[in-house]
Amino acid sequence: MAANTFLIELGVEELPPGAIDSLSDALADGIRRGLTEAEVSFGDVRAYATPRRLAVQVAELADKQPDREVERRGPALAAAFKDGQPTKAAEGFARSCGVSVADLIHLETDKGTWLGYREQQQGETTTRLLPDIVDRAIAALPVPKNMRWGASRIEFSRPVHWLVMLYGNEVVDAQSLGLTSGRTTRGHRFHAPEPIELVHADDYLSALEQAWVLADRERRRERIREQVLAEAEVQEAQAVIDEALLIEVSGLVEWPVALAGSFDERFLEVPAECLISSMKANQKYFHLLDAQGRLKPQFITIANIDSQDPQRVIEGNEKVIRPRLADAAFFYDTDRKQPLSARIPGLASVVFQQQLGTLADKAHRSAAVAAFIAGRIGCDVAQARRAAELAKCDLVTEMVLEFPELQGIMGRYYATHDGEPTEVAQALEEQYLPRFAGDEIPACRTGQALALADRLDTLTGIFGIGQRPSGTRDPFALRRAAIGVLNIMIKGELDLDLRELLELAAAQHQELPYAESLVEEVLGYMLDRFRAWGQEEGITAEVYIAVRARPVTKPLDFARRLRAVHAFTQREEALALAAANKRVSNILAKQADDAGGQIDRTLLLEPAEQALNDAVSSSRERVMPLFAEGRYREALDFLAGLRAPVDTFFDEVMVMADEDAIRRNRLALLAALQALFLEVADIALLQQ
Repeated sequence: MAANTFLIELGVEELPPGAIDSLSDALADGIRRGLTEAEVSFGDVRAYATPRRLAVQVAELADKQPDREVERRGPALAAAFKDGQPTKAAEGFARSCGVSVADLIHLETDKGTWLGYREQQQGETTTRLLPDIVDRAIAALPVPKNMRWGASRIEFSRPVHWLVMLYGNEVVDAQSLGLTSGRTTRGHRFHAPEPIELVHADDYLSALEQAWVLADRERRRERIREQVLAEAEVQEAQAVIDEALLIEVSGLVEWPVALAGSFDERFLEVPAECLISSMKANQKYFHLLDAQGRLKPQFITIANIDSQDPQRVIEGNEKVIRPRLADAAFFYDTDRKQPLSARIPGLASVVFQQQLGTLADKAHRSAAVAAFIAGRIGCDVAQARRAAELAKCDLVTEMVLEFPELQGIMGRYYATHDGEPTEVAQALEEQYLPRFAGDEIPACRTGQALALADRLDTLTGIFGIGQRPSGTRDPFALRRAAIGVLNIMIKGELDLDLRELLELAAAQHQELPYAESLVEEVLGYMLDRFRAWGQEEGITAEVYIAVRARPVTKPLDFARRLRAVHAFTQREEALALAAANKRVSNILAKQADDAGGQIDRTLLLEPAEQALNDAVSSSRERVMPLFAEGRYREALDFLAGLRAPVDTFFDEVMVMADEDAIRRNRLALLAALQALFLEVADIALLQQ
């Protein structure tokens, strides 16, 4: 079976840069799925894209489907013949197959014998299949917002202008989005505006590069990265390459050219974060730092043209950025004309959530919780309360209204300007930490108290009005809030009881519809996040289940138990002791009425039960202080030594003795053994 390269390219007007990757990957996935469903073999599938095109290249695509044998089943044999003659049912089936009754076969199944027919069906040619495969792939694209153009009723993300479909050097005859397929593509809009005739599908990348287009997304991004770094070196500076900005800029150009520009040094009086946000959000510039990590009055822009007069391009960019930075300077000066505290009354007009009140209400609730937490973790209670009162004030400043990503950052700057305590100002920025998986937690205790209080208020409030996250719907980012709370308590080593804090946070709300079950529901939801948290540390679900079975409500303690049990499972004794605990659990569950009571040493008749009792007693003396200090790993390492006496006990002792007193005594011994391990987790569940 012959094979060749297939190419499809859809030429469009400039696509939204944020949609290019998803559209490109979806087109490749759709074609890959269509070929797989059609049972046509193929090699690598590569997606290419620029602002003006979406393309997919499929290597080693077979020229046809494989031939296959098709089997059809007709009427049952008993209904196909009567007195040795074919019935109308048999004749009708034969006609539908295009043969005579004599050409039919008998098919034996577990339900009887049937008339049947087998034929060799020729595979369809790939070029006949491709138009429908491509049509379905295009129709399934996740277009953010469709538009129409001209008098056409066709809809797509942007107007489409050309369609290339080649199988090797052959044009695949197809119609899509009102276009007829061909071999004509387009190069760079300015450097190579003339049509380009592709001879072969393999020529795609090289032909476009000759026409000033880098169609390979990754190669274009790396070209931008290399140019930015090289230009920064020329400027004796360090370029900061934000990956999201790199992807966005790559979606704006087909032939990237890095150029360095500058701005007036007077703008450096404005906080660097403001200038950087303005350069990134408005102009898509990469900023530069000096050797001390300070912002330089320079930037790097990526042009989509290799200009013969690059200085004019640079001057144009400098002219455009000047009013943007002037706006940032104006916002900064305007915001500082009044202290943050003067904005507290304004929070009463900003709704947090319709049923939960305003940002002023949220600040009042958070202040009470933050103050309580501060008292527990040894930081200034008054400062924690003050930080909570000011926490959302920067949301109503001009700077944050223009650049929402600066929330918290501007709060720190303005609080420092107002003379607020250092920890209060720092807490205003740190309240949003951690922002994502792996992010740092607040460094100061006041920041930790505020970050916890804010998240706990949101969790109890949103759960309290019945808006628990479901599936992928989580508009208030409660999953992230819950994991943030866990990480702050664990990484900050805060020995706080989650149930206690949730009860306090819930009590700050007014008339929550689901108040009765609120605390236990949120507590369960948050502790359930430990499953994913543990997986990130390589901890199995079985370990999580074993710890979750115990009534542990302190996240720091929960994490220590998870790590300890995970380490225990790596020991060779773990499997045997888990199995033994499972056996003990089953026995005690069936004999619940007899399992209580003290162990009577005079009733320990067998050497094996005497040895186990001695081992359990000495172990209890050794590990109980370790449990009290949260040193669970050391305790489990010591308890691993119980394997031998436990194994011997079950080998040599009949637990369910005939004499009632002896049986009860042995059950009490097993209960004492089980209780030791239950101080950490229900390791019997590791057997699952």
